[in-house]
Amino acid sequence: MDDLKLALLLNAVSPRVGGVLVRGEKGTAKSTIVRALAAQLPAVDVVAACRFACDPAAPDPSCPDGPHDGAHDVPAVRRPAALVELPVGASEDRLSGSLDVERALTEGVRAFEPGLLAAAHRGVLYVDEVNLLHDHLVDLLLDAAALGTCYVERESVSVRHAARFLLVGTMNPEEGELRPQLLDRFGLTVEARASRDPRERAEVVRRRLAFEADPVAFAARWVDAEKALADHIARARDRLGGVRLLDERLEQIATVCAGFEVDGLRADLVTANAALAHAAWEGRDEVTADDVRAAARLSLPHRRRRDPFDAPGLDESLLDELLDNTSPEDDGGPDDTPPSGGTRPEGDEPSPDGGGETKSDGGQVDGPGGGDSVAAAAAPHAVPLLEVPGVGDGAAGRRSRSRTSRGRVTGARRPETRVRHPHVLATLLAAAPHQRARGRSGPGLVLRPDDLREAVREGREGNLVLFVVDASGSMAARRRMTTVKTAVLSLLLDAYQRRDKIGMITFRGRDADLVLPPTSSVEAGAARLRALPTGGRTPLSAGLVRAAEVLRAERLRDPSRRPLLVVVTDGRATAGGDVDRAAGLLAGTAGIVVDCEDGPVRLGLAGKLAVRLGARLIPLGDLDGIFRDHRKHERRKAA
Repeated sequence: MDDLKLALLLNAVSPRVGGVLVRGEKGTAKSTIVRALAAQLPAVDVVAACRFACDPAAPDPSCPDGPHDGAHDVPAVRRPAALVELPVGASEDRLSGSLDVERALTEGVRAFEPGLLAAAHRGVLYVDEVNLLHDHLVDLLLDAAALGTCYVERESVSVRHAARFLLVGTMNPEEGELRPQLLDRFGLTVEARASRDPRERAEVVRRRLAFEADPVAFAARWVDAEKALADHIARARDRLGGVRLLDERLEQIATVCAGFEVDGLRADLVTANAALAHAAWEGRDEVTADDVRAAARLSLPHRRRRDPFDAPGLDESLLDELLDNTSPEDDGGPDDTPPSGGTRPEGDEPSPDGGGETKSDGGQVDGPGGGDSVAAAAAPHAVPLLEVPGVGDGAAGRRSRSRTSRGRVTGARRPETRVRHPHVLATLLAAAPHQRARGRSGPGLVLRPDDLREAVREGREGNLVLFVVDASGSMAARRRMTTVKTAVLSLLLDAYQRRDKIGMITFRGRDADLVLPPTSSVEAGAARLRALPTGGRTPLSAGLVRAAEVLRAERLRDPSRRPLLVVVTDGRATAGGDVDRAAGLLAGTAGIVVDCEDGPVRLGLAGKLAVRLGARLIPLGDLDGIFRDHRKHERRKAA
């Protein structure tokens, strides 16, 4: 937790650092420590009655509530720094502000209602579970954080206001990752893990119990410590402007960033600003190598070049080596060739299931179960777009057609609640036949609330992709599991890119196991897949029944997210119950059957299963070919 505290303090000292992304398992007090920081920030002076928290000493000249002329004569109030929380289900209007459409159409008044970005100005904007936030909201939020300004351009109204805040996002990686492009927009990232030291854990519980027993007394006990911390932050802010970053240290920062092969120059800028803030926090007037190291440890882990399924991390031995080779005191100087960006030499990768097993021929690895085997997966490849038929109403994504708040306009409808996306032409057409009855006498159109229409937009949604994978001995006997794992890994990568939830069921022996409950963490799915052993009989019906149970539960939990069933099997059923009856439980579910049968003599059992499920059949070896044909078709259509 020391890294988390340091990252928050560096942002409190210098907002230019760019915010903090806190990754961690559940129950690690991520939210608690973020909320505690806001109370330590210095109070701010704001213009009285200004909804955008303008500073009386330097008011925003384009403030929508301004202009605040003669700022020294304007009434001012002092208030604590704001802590604004952005809920996962927030809309774009709630985040950036919106025009009151009903007043605009019925009263002719252009009234702007500020959003959460305005409320967070000069304070803290806290986004819990930021990885579950819609991508377009994350883009908007990070753009405002980077520019320090919020732009609202909609309904013929242009509004601009200052939005400078300390951005803190928290997430549980088990629920899904942020896209690399969005990860890069956070200045610093830290991993929050619960301590394994029994004494520290006991102290946490002891303090929690003390707080619950007497919150007032507990808070009073820490008043002096909190005041000292707030004073330290204020002194570091005052000192920041005088901290020097010499060229030698700047070149050191650039060499470290290049050594880790990060893309772009944002890493260099963030590291430099974080090093300046760290020097100010430590009471120094000049950035040292220790400041650069502390900044790099927090600014580079999520920016190093990595595969989509790799978790962010940093090789600290490489960092020390790069810093030593570029130290101004080192005779070698920065001309020494830095090592490669922290990648492991080819052929030196550990076994995917972590054991020290030896790989046998055909890509198989001897597993811990003796008779079982674990096949290695090759690098994933591109796959075609597999989508659910029809038009849904699920969460925004990139797979199936859906009615969303973003996308192309396909029609208009009467609004059920407040109008968020008006369809102006449809509104005018609804009002036009009633103008004489309403006594229209002038050039203006007489509108009533019943005339309002909102746009119906069509975009793409994310789905629940449930994999049902045959891990029986028939798959391993013909050395097909490497190909199967590669295909499923490729489909997992596709699900990651299309913002789907995924789940995975495997069947072998006599049972089917839910090895990965539905989640947005595609990395967890890849880890389960790589360590999946094969062997035993083929209980195909058990796998289908388990899939029906999982989908039934998910429909209750998330009814708007449509499922896509992907069954990966050769169609053999050598154990379990009636396959036809099990397939009937999945009637009406969109599905894909990936046929893993090979060899000169084929029974076509997977094809029969696809007919029973009403699913599309794709031969395992055709996934690459289908993708190529799909791309050719798209190019011809575009031409």
